[in-house]
Amino acid sequence: MADDQSQEDRTEEPTQHRLDEALKRGDVVKSAEISTFLALGALMLGLSVAGAVSARNLALDMRAFLMNPHLLPGGPDAMMWAGRKAVMSTLWAVGPIAGLLFVAAIAAGLIQHRPVWSFDPLMPKFDRLSPMAGLKRIMGPQALGNFGKGLLKILIVGALSVWLLWGEHNRVEALVGMAPADIMGAVFGLALKLLGLVLAAHAVLAGGDYVMARFSWMRRQRMTKHELKEEMRNQDGNPEIKAKLRQIRVLRLRKRMMAAVPQATVIVTNPTHYAVALKYEKGQAAPICVAKGVDELALRIRSVATEHNVPIVENPPLARALHASVQIDDEIPVEHYKAVAEVIGFVLRLKRRAS
Repeated sequence: MADDQSQEDRTEEPTQHRLDEALKRGDVVKSAEISTFLALGALMLGLSVAGAVSARNLALDMRAFLMNPHLLPGGPDAMMWAGRKAVMSTLWAVGPIAGLLFVAAIAAGLIQHRPVWSFDPLMPKFDRLSPMAGLKRIMGPQALGNFGKGLLKILIVGALSVWLLWGEHNRVEALVGMAPADIMGAVFGLALKLLGLVLAAHAVLAGGDYVMARFSWMRRQRMTKHELKEEMRNQDGNPEIKAKLRQIRVLRLRKRMMAAVPQATVIVTNPTHYAVALKYEKGQAAPICVAKGVDELALRIRSVATEHNVPIVENPPLARALHASVQIDDEIPVEHYKAVAEVIGFVLRLKRRAS
């Protein structure tokens, strides 16, 4: 009941961090039908390409044992040699098909998820020793779903076998009068046809099973509102702390700006809504913005400038443009060079007249 209640509380879609953590634990999307489909495809490919050749080579290698066993030398060494030869002949015959099956097993995992190295699934989990948990796994929805899939596969294979053999009943009846070699070839052909039909049907079954496995995995990774909030807090930091730090940075920046206003060359204003303090000294490439602000901060900049006899020039378009385009301690943009040069030239002329 607790697990069901916990699953009901998981209403939020998983974040990418949650999915990555699940992959690290080895909890991945896994569809057994995809693996079975690729294994059947590899088996059919191997039998089609190398089945007849492998069977012929194996028959030729074994002919000496089957037709002339009395010619084999006696003794332990001879029997060991014969055993090794039989084993090597069998491996050479089934090796290509076994290799294709091995590649199919690896491809089945790579298709469904990226490579994962995790020992978590191998670790013992003592909660699985509970009889109730074991009964739930046996009688649970997943077990019933697997039983339904198995029953469906049996019905599909049975129906396809009956349909194929019914259409080939004349050929099957003719097998009685064939030579043994011809019987093997005919049976091999019928087996490939049946395998092809099963493979085609299994493609649909594997696709549906993968969709269901993906849906079940995503549902298992869902999060509660509390888990989502905690994850966002851990990744992005506590919002209250971030707000406090942002407030401290703003206060420090404002204090630094107010300290730089007395050294400014000119204050360009709107006249009351915007204020931008510019500093220019001989040898600089361009004037630098040492302070800027709007409304209350702009009035504060004007007040400090008045206290320290810093010239204030009212130019609303230039003040708005500079406030929007330049940051503190940065040079003014090139497009404002001409307008700012006129303002600073005007201020310097006033200083010369006053002196």
